[in-house]
Amino acid sequence: MHKNHQRFTFFSSILLLSMLCGAASAADWTLDNEASQLNFVSIKAGNIAETHTFDELMGHISESGAAELSITLDSVNTAIDIRNERMRTMLFDTASAPKATIKTSIDAAMLNDLEPGQSMLTTVEAMLDLSGTQSTITAELQVFKLNASTLLVSTHKPILLNATNLGLEAGVEKLREVAGLPAISLAVPVSFTLLFTAS
Repeated sequence: MHKNHQRFTFFSSILLLSMLCGAASAADWTLDNEASQLNFVSIKAGNIAETHTFDELMGHISESGAAELSITLDSVNTAIDIRNERMRTMLFDTASAPKATIKTSIDAAMLNDLEPGQSMLTTVEAMLDLSGTQSTITAELQVFKLNASTLLVSTHKPILLNATNLGLEAGVEKLREVAGLPAISLAVPVSFTLLFTAS
C-alpha cells in the first residue's frame, strides 16, 4: 500500500511538472520598453548618416505566435529638439497618426521548443502601418531565449525601408528644405532589439 502511494505521488509530480513546463513554454510575452530599442538611420548630404530612436514602444507575442509592436511616433529622439519637432509635424504628422504598428507571426512551435540559452533565425512577413499607409515588409529575426521567462528578439540584418513606399516622400522633402540640405536619402535602414518577459 505504501509503495502504491509513493508511485502515485511520483507520477502525479511528473504530470504536474509537465503541465507547468508546457504552460511556461507556451507563454504570452510582453515587451519591456526600458530594455528595448528601435533605431533608424537617416542619410543626408550624400554620406552623412545619423542614428535616431523611438523611446516609447509597446508590444506582445501571443501563445499562438501572433506578434505586434506599437511605436509612439511622438517619442522620436534624434538628440536635437527642433529636429524631433520637425519629424513629428512634417514627417509623421503625429497629430493625425500618433502611432505606427507592426504585426507579424512567429512560428509558435519553434518558439515553444526553444530551451534557455538557445536561439533561432526566422524570416517573417510583417504588416507596417505608418501614418495611414500600410506596407508589407520582410524581416530576418534572431530569437534568443535568455531564460524561461525572458525572450530577446532582434533584427539579424537591418530592415531597409523606402520613404516613398511609406507615403513619406513629401515629408522628407519638407525636412530637406527647412534644413537647407542638398539631399536626404529616401532609403531608411531600421534595426531593433526587443526584450520580452513571460506574462
